[in-house]
Amino acid sequence: MNITIFGSGYVGLVTGACLADVGHNVLCADIDQQKVEQLNQGHIPIYEPGLQQLVEKNLSEGLLTFTHNLPEAVQHGELLFIAVGTPSDDQGAADLTSVFSVVDTIAANMTEYKVVVSKSTVPVGTCHRIEKRIKQGLK
Repeated sequence: MNITIFGSGYVGLVTGACLADVGHNVLCADIDQQKVEQLNQGHIPIYEPGLQQLVEKNLSEGLLTFTHNLPEAVQHGELLFIAVGTPSDDQGAADLTSVFSVVDTIAANMTEYKVVVSKSTVPVGTCHRIEKRIKQGLK
């Protein structure tokens, strides 16, 4: 299966590497071009036991790649994971700016059926907001 992961931090990178390791064709998308270039060379910015080996193995097998081309990432995946950061604001509420930026990108570039999964840490009800926003963007 072709899978896209939006975000290549702890959650996105680990998820992408593990899904590639079980045989899926995974494209991880990130807005940080320098980070993408480093990841495509096998240099990972975080430490997680065994992750370096998983990334290297799946890069070499062609099952894991990284891009900063977000429209391409939408087209690639049948399954689209949103795994971007949701930092807390001054009142402790999650900042969903990055989540909704990805959602808008998905809606603007989706030309066929996709399954969208939120792996970002979000408040209850956010998935309904994501669905509504995609539907509105598709009109």
